[in-house]
Amino acid sequence: MNTSAKDSWDDHWKQFAESAEVGPTPRYRRELIGSLLDFRAPGESVRFLEIGSGTGEFAMEFCESFPAATYLGLELSRTGVDISRERVPVAQFQQRDLLQPAGSGEWLGYGATHALCSEVLEHLDEPSVLLRNAGSYCAPGCRLIVTVPGGPMNAFYQHIGHRRHYRPTELASLLEASGFEIEAAFGAGFPFFDLFRLLLTIRGPQFISDVTGPPSSAVRFASRLFELLFRLNSRRFGWQTLAVARYRA
Repeated sequence: MNTSAKDSWDDHWKQFAESAEVGPTPRYRRELIGSLLDFRAPGESVRFLEIGSGTGEFAMEFCESFPAATYLGLELSRTGVDISRERVPVAQFQQRDLLQPAGSGEWLGYGATHALCSEVLEHLDEPSVLLRNAGSYCAPGCRLIVTVPGGPMNAFYQHIGHRRHYRPTELASLLEASGFEIEAAFGAGFPFFDLFRLLLTIRGPQFISDVTGPPSSAVRFASRLFELLFRLNSRRFGWQTLAVARYRA
């Protein structure tokens, strides 16, 4: 992986983790993901895999909601793994570069029944490589939920290494080419998620300073306001792109 500053997630988590904790977009995405989780099969044993587990926000909510499930998070950043292990001691987290071929290890062949890859693929020059390598941890038929940003690029996204944003049809094509069968691909977030993204674009590079370190009272107020507005968003149209797919072993 490119080791330039824009791809240094150890630095990014140290710089932006506190603001991300109160930001409205991660919470909105977790709500969308929660609405797509499907554990309804009688007696189903859930082995969950998160591809790019960040600092463990989703893992914490998941493990609280589904204590009988097994959870494994794979994360490139050592900082992310350390924060996650402290935050969610009942879960398992491993530092893993999924752009590299799978080696050996106790979690290889994990056999995930369900998986999540949220806000990861947009950072990669070769996202299909990551998806194929992640398949080593999935059982045949593993149900994968993917989220990526759609809509325009802005200064903050460029700062943290976004290569591209995806339309639903583009995300579906990527997943199909990487060994998955598409169940659904769609957008969400119109109008207030899209409006929030437009405001970040207008704010330009100054937004990077806004969310560096502990969030200010203004950032907290804006985050809370948009969190309330996001409840009115469409779940079929908008600049948050989502897909659900099944792994073809």
